[in-house]
Amino acid sequence: MNWEQLLSLRRHGDTAKRLRKEQNETRLGFEVDYDRIIFSSAFRSLQDKTQVMPMPISVGSKKDFVHTRLTHSLEVSVVGRSLGRIAGQRILGKYPFLKDVHGYQFNDFGAIVAAAALAHDIGNPPFGHSGEKAIGNFFKQGSGKKYQEVLSAEEYQDLIDFEGNANGFKLLTESRNGVPGGVRLSYATLGAFMKYPKASLPKKPSKHIADKKFGYFQSEKDFFMEVAQEIGLLENPSNPGTGYFRHPLTYLVEAADDICYTIIDFEDGINLGLVPEEYALEYLINLVKENINTKKYNAMTSSSDRLSYLRALAINTLIGDAVEVFVQNEEKILNGTFDAALLDKGKYQAQVEDIIKLSVEKIYQCKEVIDKELAGYRIISDLLEMYTSALVNIKSGQDTNYDRLLVKSLPENYRSTDNSIYKILLDTSCFVASLSDSAAVHIHDKLTGKTI
Repeated sequence: MNWEQLLSLRRHGDTAKRLRKEQNETRLGFEVDYDRIIFSSAFRSLQDKTQVMPMPISVGSKKDFVHTRLTHSLEVSVVGRSLGRIAGQRILGKYPFLKDVHGYQFNDFGAIVAAAALAHDIGNPPFGHSGEKAIGNFFKQGSGKKYQEVLSAEEYQDLIDFEGNANGFKLLTESRNGVPGGVRLSYATLGAFMKYPKASLPKKPSKHIADKKFGYFQSEKDFFMEVAQEIGLLENPSNPGTGYFRHPLTYLVEAADDICYTIIDFEDGINLGLVPEEYALEYLINLVKENINTKKYNAMTSSSDRLSYLRALAINTLIGDAVEVFVQNEEKILNGTFDAALLDKGKYQAQVEDIIKLSVEKIYQCKEVIDKELAGYRIISDLLEMYTSALVNIKSGQDTNYDRLLVKSLPENYRSTDNSIYKILLDTSCFVASLSDSAAVHIHDKLTGKTI
């Protein structure tokens, strides 16, 4: 892979090449990507989607705030911007022609990573990561299993392993009436967004990080291929014809997410009283002990000030570590042979793993999270059962008056029964995935007669 191609400013529908040196410096194309994402309805819905802890906050919390998908995404974007800018400086130093000949600046790298990081959770269903599992379970073991016989192996795999990353790519790129190309992001930003640039099959064909999950549904295959070829991604021999190695900046997007969920989810757990403060501070100090100003730390009398200081220091420490791993392995990343996340190869890997292990035990498996996931499974399964049955009944001519009424309750762009069974099932899954937590609960209560 080469950087000039990877930094493509092309957008869906372009008929002429966009050159960096001809860009308006007051509103660069990569910065336009950020604006388009933040003003999209899909991004706004993240304000009411669970990150880890459900809303409202339970009794016993020390603060009336925990992170939603929206606040998490904003913070990941800020960290991603720093990662991109610092790495961009190093890349331009190594390849000066990118700046001297083509006009690229280090802020371009930051803008691409920031935009891709801002969108990284845009396709995630309600109720946290259990939402993905609930959709997949409906088609794998629930009543949706009956559709397997009318789907191809790849189509069925899309559904039983429903993936928020693939749904995000669909949301960002899918054409609608009067809206060709969806949000119309630059191909560089779309490339950086594609964390797992492969189809759902073959499943985990290698231990390479790019093969861990999948990043596009069969319905978006053609456009995915167009983007991959435009930015010059290398084909992954583990997935001939269906998968590629990552865009290098994807590693920085992933690092930004890893840094934020490791440190900030942990901070939420402390603020909620799920992790004892003294115990937690010790874990954070172990991460930053090489960089901490002990005089400054000891002068702080407020526990929240101490925690904020350690959080900021930990994030800054991990940013520096991730960039060093990225730069040291840049050539391996460009040729597809770097197969792990940046933090997994960093000097603080052991400390990060300790924090994650404690978070799993104390936060991710706490009663409130489990209760949320159980409720989410039931709500998502019920909604999928009602909507898919009604749509498929109408398509087959076996519909009832209830089916017709139910479909009228869907947004207009999800009512069509002219598409294939696969497209109907996928679109319905994507509609349910688009719902915020409270919207899913409200619709479920209304359709099951709990509210009118």
